[in-house]
Amino acid sequence: MPQQTTPPNRSLVAGTVSFYLVAALAMVMANKWVLNVTTAPLFFLLTQLVIAVVLFLASHALGIIKVPLHLDAQLIKGLVPMVGLNVIGLSSNNYTLKFVDASFYQVARGLVLPLTVATSYVFLHSRPSLRILVSCALVTSGFFIGVFLDGTKVSTLGVFFGVASSLTTAFHAVVIKRSLDVVGGSALNLSWYNNLLSAVVLAPCVLLVGEGPAVMALLSGQGAGLGTLFWGSFITGGLGFLMSIASTLSIKITSPITHMVSSAIRGVAASLLGMWLFGDILSSGRVWAIAVILFGSVYYTWVKHVESSAPQSSPTKAAYERIPLEEAEEGVTVTIVDEPKLDHRK
Repeated sequence: MPQQTTPPNRSLVAGTVSFYLVAALAMVMANKWVLNVTTAPLFFLLTQLVIAVVLFLASHALGIIKVPLHLDAQLIKGLVPMVGLNVIGLSSNNYTLKFVDASFYQVARGLVLPLTVATSYVFLHSRPSLRILVSCALVTSGFFIGVFLDGTKVSTLGVFFGVASSLTTAFHAVVIKRSLDVVGGSALNLSWYNNLLSAVVLAPCVLLVGEGPAVMALLSGQGAGLGTLFWGSFITGGLGFLMSIASTLSIKITSPITHMVSSAIRGVAASLLGMWLFGDILSSGRVWAIAVILFGSVYYTWVKHVESSAPQSSPTKAAYERIPLEEAEEGVTVTIVDEPKLDHRK
């Protein structure tokens, strides 16, 4: 006898979506606030990860959640691709935000969707439909409008790191399921290990990129921005941890369309907040770029919803990986995993 499913409570859906919307906006703005004054962006990222790890351990000790506390060579080996991509992706995120305006951040990272579809085709041999290709073309055109056709000067380094961040997100969609198998299919456990191992890997990277003197000056009180870095790390690390805890609830009660609507609202709100808080320039070219990227993303989500609802007519037309459109752009790894009928992020 088929199991009866009860539709999720509207208040619960609204509360979950609102939380992600507010948390994502707060994390982007807090990151930009700190990155405007610090000369050690990787050290800032390391403090975020350490705070998230400490909160995981404290919650485990209090019995709020339970995470595995064992590590072995086989588990670490299985998570190497995920952790490597996570460190590169989060580092690229921070460098992107450091070199571009908050209002331009969404454009700089606008190639997430087309690159994810491309990597799924190359590595998973999953052929996208014509309508999916149209949505990718729209998103790509929005990126080029913002970068090349707008008269406002943009940082080449910022755009480079934005593309690098988009590419790591695309590869993340390929390795996510294998990494889940390593931790027994638990999204929460994967988020825990991802934060822990990423912090371990990132610590020596802070010294390798030459941030040692800046960190020492910061901790000794000679450099400006210690208080800003502390509060920014506390806010973003705490929010990243809370989003990790709430991820399972989110994928169970929200739909892909709901996620895309909230993403669209967040994109517009981030641009307006960047203009208000940091004096960012919001030119007509940037407005058009953001609008085209959002339209292409929403169209993609609608197409995927229609295609996943239709019966599979051909066994050779595999469904490609879910696209994590709600990226961990906020600064701390957040692993959200799709269930078969859903279509949102890691």
